[in-house]
Amino acid sequence: MKPIYITLFALIVLVSCNNNETKEAYKQKSVGNINSLQILITDELWSDSVGEEIRNYFAAPTEGLPQEEPLFSINQMHPSTFSGFIKSNRLFLHVTIGQKDKFTLVTNKYAKPQTGAIITAKTKQGLVKLIAENQEEIIEAYFKSEIKERQRRTLISPLVIDSLKERFGLSIRMPSAYRIAHKGEDFYWIRKDLKKTGSTNILIYEAPLNSISSDSSALGEILTIRDSIGGYHLPVEDNGRFGTDYSYSPNFYTTELDGNFAYKTKGVWDVKGEFMAGPFLNYAVKDEKNNRYLIIEGFTFAPAERKRNLQFELESIIKSAKIRN
Repeated sequence: MKPIYITLFALIVLVSCNNNETKEAYKQKSVGNINSLQILITDELWSDSVGEEIRNYFAAPTEGLPQEEPLFSINQMHPSTFSGFIKSNRLFLHVTIGQKDKFTLVTNKYAKPQTGAIITAKTKQGLVKLIAENQEEIIEAYFKSEIKERQRRTLISPLVIDSLKERFGLSIRMPSAYRIAHKGEDFYWIRKDLKKTGSTNILIYEAPLNSISSDSSALGEILTIRDSIGGYHLPVEDNGRFGTDYSYSPNFYTTELDGNFAYKTKGVWDVKGEFMAGPFLNYAVKDEKNNRYLIIEGFTFAPAERKRNLQFELESIIKSAKIRN
């Protein structure tokens, strides 16, 4: 073969390989509202014990809300119709009868970003078992995926508050629709007005390190602090006072925020003597180097709207926090 033909042949092979790599690397952009889950399952399985097991976990009531809202907004469809644009849904769960019992978590399989779970089993009983055994891992993967997506949307138009770094050693990302409602030496209140009525809110303040213990008293101490700070700083009409609605039992966990130990509390706030209430999410972050707990709280007042995704946005804001010495 003459040199010119060898060169031409090599060039064609190289271009062909690059095209294949490009096709392999390209993934369509995922779509979907926050916390929307596509369930791929036959109608027969969906209306039977398998579908019931899925709904028990993935449509369970969301914690910390005054009214019941499902964990995910679910859309069920037959697996045979899962093609084309529909495959770009950001979250999906594929459940089917197969030749072996298997559970797999997949990332960016059909679109990017995308998180999916695939469950197959030889019998319905096998599917129910695998769903029950793996639902916590699946829900946690979905949660992390949606937090990242919500934070990505925030970065399209972020609000920068430099004074938080100066006062609290804190940087935090939130959408530019938020504004500072109050800025003091020891207390920040940042809020976003909602289209219909109400607002979503972020509170930032400190508490002495010894004011929150490491035993069973911690929850009560955190609620006492938030009632004191919120009741003093947040204006309400007449003789009302912002505080915790103790008729709802708070959800209380230990967790981390920016690598620091933290207490996480989900509950319901109210205004005493007024028909005003809503959900709150409180992170009390232990900061031993500065002898304090840094407290970041998000709460929603939205009497005319569902609150799950509003609270989810607030949690994504809080989880973006970076704490500096």
